[in-house]
Amino acid sequence: MVSLEQMRASNVRIKTALPAELVAVFAGATSGIGESSLRQFVKHTVRPRVYFLGRSKESGVHISTELQKLNPEGEYHYISVDVSSIKAVDKVSQDIKDKEQVINLLFLSTGTMVSGKDTEEGLHYPMAVTYYARIRLALNLLPLLRRATGLRRVVSVFTATKEGRIDTTDFQARHVPVLSQRGHTSSIMTLGLEFVAKDAPEVSFIHDFPGAVQTNLGKDVKNLQMTVMTAVFRVIGPFVTIPFDEAGERQLFFATSARFPPRTAAEGAAAGVPLAPGVGVARGTDGKPGSGVYSISIEGESAKPKVEQLLAEYRENGTRQKVWEDTERELVRVTGTASA
Repeated sequence: MVSLEQMRASNVRIKTALPAELVAVFAGATSGIGESSLRQFVKHTVRPRVYFLGRSKESGVHISTELQKLNPEGEYHYISVDVSSIKAVDKVSQDIKDKEQVINLLFLSTGTMVSGKDTEEGLHYPMAVTYYARIRLALNLLPLLRRATGLRRVVSVFTATKEGRIDTTDFQARHVPVLSQRGHTSSIMTLGLEFVAKDAPEVSFIHDFPGAVQTNLGKDVKNLQMTVMTAVFRVIGPFVTIPFDEAGERQLFFATSARFPPRTAAEGAAAGVPLAPGVGVARGTDGKPGSGVYSISIEGESAKPKVEQLLAEYRENGTRQKVWEDTERELVRVTGTASA
């Protein structure tokens, strides 16, 4: 386990260990974990250039102002987009590619509590927001990540280390039982990142579990069950959740530490902030240290052996290939291309 103190000590070293003018893209950054992580990134970097995506224009303008105060030397570009539309994701990706030659960090935390309906593009809404949009951004921006000379990393905040059985007849989880959905979707996220990573050994990919953080996720769901849950959580939340700033501090460590290097041998900034004594390189999802794709807990610990065994089973029996074929088929159906 990496302690919070060790994470904070690593974050403080970012300004000297990593180069100035890091370019980052944050998707889902106008509230919650994404916003907290964005603020911590801006606070600890030198002259960063940031593109952050979200639906709320009002929040985007407000956060831009706050970021400018937090680090006046940085550049901050808010982009209003509904990522449930993969075509809209493609447009945003192209806009960023028109402006930048490299990207150092792609941070993905888009989420929703809306379920039981499809998008206009025919994708199950929660999977469109939490999986397809993220994978599409990673695919679209991968060439820019691979060209970076410093840090090269993708972080997807979801349900890592909770991987479970996949229903291969229902990849989009329209009918997967509620109690099985977390394991199903967590495995799909990890396997999807593994597939993207195959062609990018110089980029590290992290799927992490953020723990319980009190956010406004679920505000767009209007039913009695959600109203009751929100009321209960408002009372017990302060006692069982991770503080807003701490959530961002942990994510910043995941996004910058050499504990999670790319698969190819990397030195200096490409690997991340050098490790402190007592902190080692994490095991990848294949069970090997430093193998480039990581499923980690809130403490920065790799998934347990039983999860690694399950993922190995999915690679061996062809399930990972089926997940990717379905992913690619849906992306092509919606947009006409495998990536923009």
